[in-house]
Amino acid sequence: MQDQQPSTSSPVQSTSPDSAAPLRAHYENIVLPVWRGPGFNAALGLAYEAVAPGDHAPLQPKRYRAMACARQLFVFSEAGDLAHAATLFESLRHYFQDRKNGGWFYSVDASGAPLERQKDLYTHAFVVFACAHYAKKSGSAEAFALLDETSRVIETRFSSGGDLLNAALAEDFGTTLETPLQNPLMHLAEAWLAAREATGAAAYDKRLAQLARSVADAFVHEPSGSIAELPMGAAGNRLEPGHQFEWYFLALGSGHAAFEAAGLNERLVRAFDFAQQHGVDEETGGVYAAVDESGRVIDGTQRIWAQTEYLRALATRGDAVGPQIERFSARFLHGTGWVECRSAQGEITRAEMPSTTPYHLATSYAALPL
Repeated sequence: MQDQQPSTSSPVQSTSPDSAAPLRAHYENIVLPVWRGPGFNAALGLAYEAVAPGDHAPLQPKRYRAMACARQLFVFSEAGDLAHAATLFESLRHYFQDRKNGGWFYSVDASGAPLERQKDLYTHAFVVFACAHYAKKSGSAEAFALLDETSRVIETRFSSGGDLLNAALAEDFGTTLETPLQNPLMHLAEAWLAAREATGAAAYDKRLAQLARSVADAFVHEPSGSIAELPMGAAGNRLEPGHQFEWYFLALGSGHAAFEAAGLNERLVRAFDFAQQHGVDEETGGVYAAVDESGRVIDGTQRIWAQTEYLRALATRGDAVGPQIERFSARFLHGTGWVECRSAQGEITRAEMPSTTPYHLATSYAALPL
């Protein structure tokens, strides 16, 4: 089936200069119903990986990822749809939990059998994150137990021998497949902030302190304050503007002492300015995918998640967000959903709508003015 091309006109209009109410209405009335309805495989109890932008027909499934299930669990927990969230929680446990080796499989195939069996830190971070939000909303003892158990697995099995955590391991945790990377560590910080809020356990303060120190020591590009994708000195490194905005929100938006103690807050203030100067198109407000250490754009792709991170970082800093809401709405939202990716020239380069993106919309909109 050929995807229908969405209209590029904005479906939302602000009612006040910085109001995000139209964004939230679009999310509640257009986005969420997709994943309760045509985007949800009721037979398996899992959201499809992606749907077409026009009629929301599911793309032929080749796999279902644990991370995607966890993000959907977060989305419906925060939306207050605890019945749907409970289904997703049971599916997460049923399909993805490795009861032999511990931890979580990366994906299952179209029939629900384990497919990619490696143990991935990014996935484990999202399991903690989703279970924390679901536990807080539902009071589920099983969710509280799983977030604690998974946090212990992360600490003990992903250790690289120092403070940093490896990004990926073999199914039995016996072989390192990927050494430390920025992105899984950032989402682990997000997950442990959520776990701290849900449980009140001081153990998460200690975990966050160690994580913040390790990131500050290994990943900071000191001239700009930016947090790089690979440890500093690694070949082929890059700086992603969207991740600077995301880290800015996590550190300064949370106010958690771990980030200030590690020296990240001051650096992230500079990183915000660097990313805004070099990584945001002045004409359209589009956030580019990556720049090099001098600020030269090396990947001009504009992905929707980076736009949502820019919005909530602006709100966290106290800047006016109304103009950026308007530009974001016009370029990335439409009457049946959203545009996942545009090129630097504005062409739609990915029209289908992944089940993982509502997480980005929800986290961004929650931080914006009412």
